[in-house]
Amino acid sequence: MDILNLAVCPRCHSRVERRDGGIFCTDAGCALSREGFPETGGQPVLVDFENSIFSREDVSSTAGGLDDRRVSSPRSLPNRVKSRLLGVNQVAHQAAAYFSRRLKSRPDAKLLVIGGGTIGSGMEALYTDPGFHVVGTDVYASPDTLFVADAHRLPFPDASFDGVWIQAVLEHVLEPHMVVAEIHRVLKPEGLVYADTPFMQQVHEGAYDFSRFTLSGHRWLFRRFDLIAAGPVKGVGTSLNWSLRYFIRALTRSEKLAKLTGFAFFWLRFFDGLGDFGMNADGASGVYFIGSKSDRELSPEEIVAFYRDRRALHRLEAL
Repeated sequence: MDILNLAVCPRCHSRVERRDGGIFCTDAGCALSREGFPETGGQPVLVDFENSIFSREDVSSTAGGLDDRRVSSPRSLPNRVKSRLLGVNQVAHQAAAYFSRRLKSRPDAKLLVIGGGTIGSGMEALYTDPGFHVVGTDVYASPDTLFVADAHRLPFPDASFDGVWIQAVLEHVLEPHMVVAEIHRVLKPEGLVYADTPFMQQVHEGAYDFSRFTLSGHRWLFRRFDLIAAGPVKGVGTSLNWSLRYFIRALTRSEKLAKLTGFAFFWLRFFDGLGDFGMNADGASGVYFIGSKSDRELSPEEIVAFYRDRRALHRLEAL
């Protein structure tokens, strides 16, 4: 199958096609029908550069994105050791099982993974499930992506996906509300979204790290979605580990010592599930949201009630 059949121009949402040795928008009135789209690593770079933090020059650069990066496998020895010490994202693992069940009930279902250049911790099973199609995107090409794209302007038609997965990405985009609006646009009616995003974490992607969200702030970001489940991804123990690592990093200016500190205090993660759910969420390392596309929008009164009633939130274990 020609993967361009899945895509549209990120600026005008017209179809794209291969011609004259390149990829172009099919709308003659759109500038991208003349400028076209580059490719990297054999994958289309469907980015509206005029309205992106990235430029065409970045396609051949290794500065921050749009390059063909060498991606470390989650099954490599260093990553297996890291997972053993710091733990697998159990929330994502449970959410992936829930997504698999729901998506397989839809004919010819498609799951869009935003930020899929590397496979997120806990979601590995989604890539081996034959019951639906996975379409990976990121700002660089990898073996797990089909397109290079900027999530602020997704190059896909309206209502084209049954699910969207966005893990540890929203902190790295300039306008998270625009990205969530795009997720809403490309989802089919009642389509599913899974998002997990840092809260109590320090800067970890340099110049491309912009935002953090409380549990309530995250819910408000997804206010045009009906709530299925929400809560902390990792709790106060992991938050403390992050702080210790960056304390050592600031004092010593050594990334290596900071990482060794994180490994030395790996046992703090075992405190994540202890204590009060609401207070753990207030100090969580990250938060998650699972929801379905809705026609209504959460009200300000409802978001205040959401915090007050957070201890009664639906948990993933109950899904």
